[in-house]
Amino acid sequence: MNPHPELTPALKQLRLSGILDSLEARIRQAIDGKLAYIEFLALLIQDEIARREQKKFTTRVRRASFRATKTLEGFDYDRLPGLNRSQVADLATGRYLDEKAPVLIVGPCGTGKSHLAQALGHCAVRQGRDVLFTTQSQLANSLNAARAIGAFERKLQSLARIDLLIVDDFGLKPLRAPHDEDFHELIAERYERASTIVTSNLDFAEWGDAFPANRMLGAATLDRLRHGAHRIVLDGPSYRAPRPSPESPQTAVAKTPKNAPN
Repeated sequence: MNPHPELTPALKQLRLSGILDSLEARIRQAIDGKLAYIEFLALLIQDEIARREQKKFTTRVRRASFRATKTLEGFDYDRLPGLNRSQVADLATGRYLDEKAPVLIVGPCGTGKSHLAQALGHCAVRQGRDVLFTTQSQLANSLNAARAIGAFERKLQSLARIDLLIVDDFGLKPLRAPHDEDFHELIAERYERASTIVTSNLDFAEWGDAFPANRMLGAATLDRLRHGAHRIVLDGPSYRAPRPSPESPQTAVAKTPKNAPN
């Protein structure tokens, strides 16, 4: 039941209908606390601002296409004693976004590259930035699909304008024409205009191997990615290590000494 039906049309017209969600609670608070009219109004306005910010945050998270809710709070630093935590903390502030600087994260499988990249993406979302998480293969396919319908340039510019683009699994598959050219164009468009996070299983020295068909194009692409980049190396055990298998009854019997008492 809406206790103030006369307010609904006016609030909807002003796009303030969310105020109705907390109006009754704020009225009770104002009466109990003997608040002045201006204090009561300030509470309602603060509620509306909080609602709008939450709505924007939810929309940005949805558009970011994160695989899961990966945050720095859930990142296991203990597995990576060599990781520079102060560097990660600095990146979490978003300063690199203002610098338009890339962040390059490398390490073996299962060391948390995707987790860390998405966690930094979540920090950026909280700071009001537009973020997109994708893999190298997904990115290549989306650009190729846009070309097929004559929308390549529009897609390219849309990706170039995103505050933070996260490209996961770079170099997992070799980039061949036209994907290598598409990737180069995107990085060139974003160069010194927006930040890009790239994760890879390859060591930095091996990144050129991702462009087997056109080494010169690869060198030009990587030169832009490396310029002013923050580099992070993750070195530790994989968190995907399988659980030890329980011993089968046959194995347990086999291990029993022949002279063991019954």
